[in-house]
Amino acid sequence: MELACLDLEGVLIPEIWIAFAEKTGIDALKATTRDIPDYDVLMKQRLRILDEHGYGLDAIQEVIGELDPLPGAKEFLDWLRERFQVVILSDTFYEFAMPLMAKLGHPTLLCHKLEVDDQGKITNYLLRQRDPKRQSVRAFQLLNYRVVATGDSYNDTTMLAQAEQGILFHAPDNVIAEFPQFPAVHTYDELKEEFRKASLRAI
Repeated sequence: MELACLDLEGVLIPEIWIAFAEKTGIDALKATTRDIPDYDVLMKQRLRILDEHGYGLDAIQEVIGELDPLPGAKEFLDWLRERFQVVILSDTFYEFAMPLMAKLGHPTLLCHKLEVDDQGKITNYLLRQRDPKRQSVRAFQLLNYRVVATGDSYNDTTMLAQAEQGILFHAPDNVIAEFPQFPAVHTYDELKEEFRKASLRAI
């Protein structure tokens, strides 16, 4: 059996933190794993900035409620689910992602959780495990799945390397340059073609 593992933000939905940064005017929140490879450093920076400006979970969820999947994402995902078992592997949080999962047809999502106090302040984040995307792919392979994976950022590259085939989708130039071993595409039609080439079946 073949399994498709997809990153979420930047692949199927807009970058949530960038959308929130644009809404609030806090440019420092535009940093993502495309810019800062160490996820712990990035998240501690984000939580510190939220605290400094007095923003909690409700404010972020309000912005998320206004977001839609990227143009063509739902159609691509529907196409892929007809041909592969599909799992979304993301470094987002269930508290952020669930409204957008509904707009994508409720695909399976493995991500992280937030700790939130009674006032709605985000006090901490709880990783499902270390290097969760790669570990998830490895676990699927132990179940005898052959994995094709796609993502756009530094935090996706261990997943892409672990998979039988990794594909960069809409990645920035710095990531493409550092990881030339992965094919890099920028449209859903090109991504479909890479999945077709990676599959051992006629799809």
